[in-house]
Amino acid sequence: MARQAPAEKVLVVIPTYDERENLEPIVRRLFDALPAANVLVVDDGSPDGTGELADRLAASDDRLHVMHRTEKAGLGAAYVAGFEWALARDYTAIMEMDADGSHAPEDLPRLVGMLGDSGTGADVVLGSRYVTGGRTVNWPWYREFLSRGANVYSKLALGVPINDITSGYRVYRREVLETVQLHNIASQGYCFQVDLAWRSVEAGFTVVEVPITFVERELGASKMDAEVVREALLRVTKWGLRRRGGQAAGAIRSLLR
Repeated sequence: MARQAPAEKVLVVIPTYDERENLEPIVRRLFDALPAANVLVVDDGSPDGTGELADRLAASDDRLHVMHRTEKAGLGAAYVAGFEWALARDYTAIMEMDADGSHAPEDLPRLVGMLGDSGTGADVVLGSRYVTGGRTVNWPWYREFLSRGANVYSKLALGVPINDITSGYRVYRREVLETVQLHNIASQGYCFQVDLAWRSVEAGFTVVEVPITFVERELGASKMDAEVVREALLRVTKWGLRRRGGQAAGAIRSLLR
């Protein structure tokens, strides 16, 4: 059985923007699944009162913390702020999880346990929809088509052996986030997930995937839009071309020796 990393040192970072309907039940399920974990809600000034609700929940549970940001600056910026908050404290495992219910909190112990499993040597554990045993539920066909296409394209362009590099359900060892230079990450949207996973691989950390069931949200609206897709396509293409250029330059240097 996988050994669970020390639960009292686990922080789950949950970015929110207009997730008032989803926040309380997801936090309740999370603490039922992993009672000793801490949670940081990073709210980007939600006009629906998500931040105020998070404050009320935190007032009655010292495991829950809230960070208020004054503007909607994107998923990547929210996570970077949350990670920096975690690194300023004594957390050894830092997790990402959506607030909309698409990531089952009941999977938390399994993901954290894989991080602490000496058999895998994992530094980053991704909850994957696209490995054996993983699946999506109630997702429109075009969303799944887009997601699968983005993952295949990223895998080929970047040369990384990851099937679900856009997954937003993941856990990092503290050392990973201390190494990957969070301060110069400009990626927003779902491209942030690609960026950080790729940086982890490039830095020599071990990234493993474990199957999860991803369930389409029942309440609220998706934050995916055309701009998010455009950013991911442009950035991954740029990184892929830079990688190929570096490989070509290396080959030329070898021939000239």
